[in-house]
Amino acid sequence: MDDRGSGGSFVAVRRISQGFDRGNTCHSSSAEVVAGSAAWLGKGLSCVCAQRRDSDSRLSFDLTPAEEDCLQRLQSRIDVPYDTSLPEHQEALRALWDAAFPEEVLHDLVSEQWKEMGWQGKDPSTDFRGGGYISLENLLYFARNFPKSFQVLLQKQEGDRAMWEYPFAVAGVNITFMLIQMLDLEAVKPRTLVGATFLKFLAEKDYAFDLLYCITFKLMDQQWLEMRASYMDFNAVMKSTRRRLEEELLHEDITKLEDLPSYNLLVR
Repeated sequence: MDDRGSGGSFVAVRRISQGFDRGNTCHSSSAEVVAGSAAWLGKGLSCVCAQRRDSDSRLSFDLTPAEEDCLQRLQSRIDVPYDTSLPEHQEALRALWDAAFPEEVLHDLVSEQWKEMGWQGKDPSTDFRGGGYISLENLLYFARNFPKSFQVLLQKQEGDRAMWEYPFAVAGVNITFMLIQMLDLEAVKPRTLVGATFLKFLAEKDYAFDLLYCITFKLMDQQWLEMRASYMDFNAVMKSTRRRLEEELLHEDITKLEDLPSYNLLVR
């Protein structure tokens, strides 16, 4: 991918090319190697798979009607693929560009400009294959509701950063995918305590998944800096982020997402 001078070179987080199937925990395939000036070394990044224990398969949490309805609506969002032919999806992608680079005109939905945001190539739609349309919605929600934090992460403005940084946009798709796994959102009923806990928050706020996404992205970047990570460490950073997030969600004093310690990392 293109070098960006003082901003460092983008490297490729593995494109998640497998879809979601109900009831399956994770779909991992060999990584796709992306050539370029910052060529990917080794096998790339595999997805951060849920480590399901034998006892987990026997767990089931009953839902209230409100929780069940909210879960079904969220699952409907998860099931929507990004479709380049739909005007609504095209408009959302343009809106993401405008939020990220308000002073730079986007020439086309397929353009080398997208690499500035951290997509693997000139067509972002290819990177949405694993995360679907909801991963675009997550990024757009982040840009609109926490614009300062969004820009700080996009521009890598905080901390002593590695020479080889994670690409912002593709990392965002990975975060969407990780959250869907962690919260077991493809299941008819939650089979983990953290999944059942999240549904209580979702029943109170229908944008809870989008908000948790923003929290997770900021937490991931904090973990990245604390671990002094570089691109080969992305999986380790994601796993550490997941552990921290699960611990925070399951803390007895947490009654809403805004109570999470990591929520305080966000700035509007």
